Amino acid sequence: MSGDDLMARRRHRLGRSLSLSYREPLAIVRGSGAYLYDADGRAYLDLVNNVAHVGHAHPRVVEAAARQKALLETNTRYLHPTILDYADRLVATLPPHLEVIHLVNSGSEANELALRMARAASGRRAVLAIEGGYHGNTSGLVEVSPYKFDGPGGAGRPETTFVAPLPDPYRGSHRDRTPQAAADYVDDLGRVIDAAAAEGRPVGTFIAEAAPGTAGQVVPPLGYLAAAFERAHAAGALVIADEVQLGLGRVGTHWWGFEVEGATPDIVTMGKPLGNGHPLGAVATTRAIAAAFANGMEYFNTFGGNAVSAAVGLAVLDVIEAEGLRPRAIESGTRFQAGFRELAGRHPAIGDVRGLGLFIGVVLVADRDSRGPATELAAAVVESAKDRGILLSTDGQHHDVLKIKPPLVIESDAIDRTIEVLDQVLGALK
Repeated sequence: MSGDDLMARRRHRLGRSLSLSYREPLAIVRGSGAYLYDADGRAYLDLVNNVAHVGHAHPRVVEAAARQKALLETNTRYLHPTILDYADRLVATLPPHLEVIHLVNSGSEANELALRMARAASGRRAVLAIEGGYHGNTSGLVEVSPYKFDGPGGAGRPETTFVAPLPDPYRGSHRDRTPQAAADYVDDLGRVIDAAAAEGRPVGTFIAEAAPGTAGQVVPPLGYLAAAFERAHAAGALVIADEVQLGLGRVGTHWWGFEVEGATPDIVTMGKPLGNGHPLGAVATTRAIAAAFANGMEYFNTFGGNAVSAAVGLAVLDVIEAEGLRPRAIESGTRFQAGFRELAGRHPAIGDVRGLGLFIGVVLVADRDSRGPATELAAAVVESAKDRGILLSTDGQHHDVLKIKPPLVIESDAIDRTIEVLDQVLGALK
């Protein structure tokens, strides 16, 4: 069917709130490695689909799913070794105090369950979040996601949610990447915690990404995360590290983003990359928190941790290790950032380049002195790059940050091609 026909059917049958990318949406029919292919066979380099963590249609993952699907696919009320094998492998990537796993179907499910766990263990309802943060699409998670409740259609901050300033070294109140800037942002966070307590709503949960994604691929000053977790702990709060976008080796140096500076969470949530497109998420926590959650109310998840999902999860871990994708993320991320910084020397619209491994943001500005957002330019860059076979997207409050989160298998020639295309596009649009 033509794109117009598909659009007409979609508008008739699907909810209008379901978004599509690009002014002229693509009809994608196949994926392989770091590429997507449309109905005409045209290839597009996929720089934003961080679900395909080890590459679209990776044969080892496909084979694992098909093999297990042919044997058993049922609910999770039966004993099966594969879920235990996967839980053991997942725990082995985490700090030793995080030793209990609950498997779910998505990042939203993981964060929703983690929030329930933290509230059960702390006995407190109030949650501390980071400005611009997004943690999922359930009603409970929208209420702790400033990106949603302060955005279009949002109802504003609920009385049980408190918001700490975004620790943005480029546009925030402390414009530096030094330890002092990190300490200043932690002081700001502490004042929010104190204000919540003064209202009679002491914070019981602090939820944060090591590098906030929807806020604009922001990498806080080094030292911020560990100290922020410590400040929350000192106030009696439990800490959820949201690793749904950043985790499973994308930062390269470590399996998880919070490990980069040795931060200590109480709960870790995982989603997108675990199943390489198969719906799979997880929550890891301590034995004490898991015990507090097991208060007599049964927790059951029909599909979370079924044998097919566990087999897929194991295959993804096998591929990451067999193909050396963590060190590759470091090499590829370094190549990307070096190329973008070289472009910044020629294109003043590039205000900042930041990232960890293959989690990268390129901030586009109206001018470098004011650092004001170049929202329209960012949108034009995304559309022009798409026309040249490169798929980009934007993040940030003003949608002015180009986000780079490709499959970890991306090749160096594709990175170089991206730099070349961005050079052409920025030159044509200035």
